[in-house]
Amino acid sequence: MRAGFPEFRLGSVLATSFTATLTERQGDPVERIPVPQRLVDWLAVNGLAVDSCTTAQLERARELRESIHLAATAAALKEPLPGPAVQVINDRSAEGRAAAILTPDGEREWRLSPSSSVEDALGVIAADAIGILAGERDGRLALCASPTCRAAFFDTSQSRTRKWCEMNTCGNRQKKARFNASQRKRPRPEE
Repeated sequence: MRAGFPEFRLGSVLATSFTATLTERQGDPVERIPVPQRLVDWLAVNGLAVDSCTTAQLERARELRESIHLAATAAALKEPLPGPAVQVINDRSAEGRAAAILTPDGEREWRLSPSSSVEDALGVIAADAIGILAGERDGRLALCASPTCRAAFFDTSQSRTRKWCEMNTCGNRQKKARFNASQRKRPRPEE
């Protein structure tokens, strides 16, 4: 982590991990990509390394992030997908020119074009979101049960009943709050 910036919340699903670059949406929001270099850092951590990012590219990335979040939230609530969000996702997907490359180890990597690598990276993220929203992946979209978070996440647990975007943050915070509330209700032993 670069000094002075909040850590990234990383997950196994690219599109929903990208939406987690803004957390605590219903509380005190935490922006995890406040400057272009942090977007470069996040992309590198997620296998989409780019050399640089402009302020305009960061704004386009945030627009995509919010569009994915809006569409994923609607899908999780089984509501119609918002048209403007779908348009942004589709536009970013169409703008990207990344190529999937098979490594000798049988892994997929992304090759981004040198001239528009941020746009290519956003295209990969948008394409991942499209696959999730279209129901092409095994799992379900859900919303974090934390009242301050409400992050959209892709639940791939066997039972598909996961409640928290991250157990180590939102889940533990809610468990601690329930425990503290139960402790306040218990009668104190006489001294």
